[in-house]
Amino acid sequence: MNKNDGIKLDRLDLDILTALQADARISLNELSQRVGLTSSPCWTRIRRMEQAGVIQGYTVRVNPQAVGLGETVIVQVTLDSHSDEALLEFGRALAAIPEVVEAFLVSGDYDYYLRIAVSDTRDYERLLRERLYKIPGIRHSKSSFVLRSLKQADLPLRR
Repeated sequence: MNKNDGIKLDRLDLDILTALQADARISLNELSQRVGLTSSPCWTRIRRMEQAGVIQGYTVRVNPQAVGLGETVIVQVTLDSHSDEALLEFGRALAAIPEVVEAFLVSGDYDYYLRIAVSDTRDYERLLRERLYKIPGIRHSKSSFVLRSLKQADLPLRR
């Protein structure tokens, strides 16, 4: 059993989560059959996990090339200050940049790793000039273009 956000997850909960990660559009009837429950208790478990924040939402995976965002850039950023206020302001600034699709506060030589989606190198250069480098407090950054994605996976839920 795992403990997440104050609720305990059992094997059936993990089976539900695994099925939803694979196909969030699965019907309640099919999901119920797959995990071995009737619809009502299955729905109750889903609602409980939604309310507890275990299920944070439902989404669609979009092919980046199909929507003109074929380049992924990983940017490592070091800030001048590590005060709570500086970190909060940096987080707010990143939230306002749609091309920043993920941001991680990390340990090690850099403070943040950012995953950025852009159309090409010119688009990335524009983003740097117009948005990223205008954020106060950035001391240093290092960019790496992703050549190929080798793995994108769902969470490995333990049973």
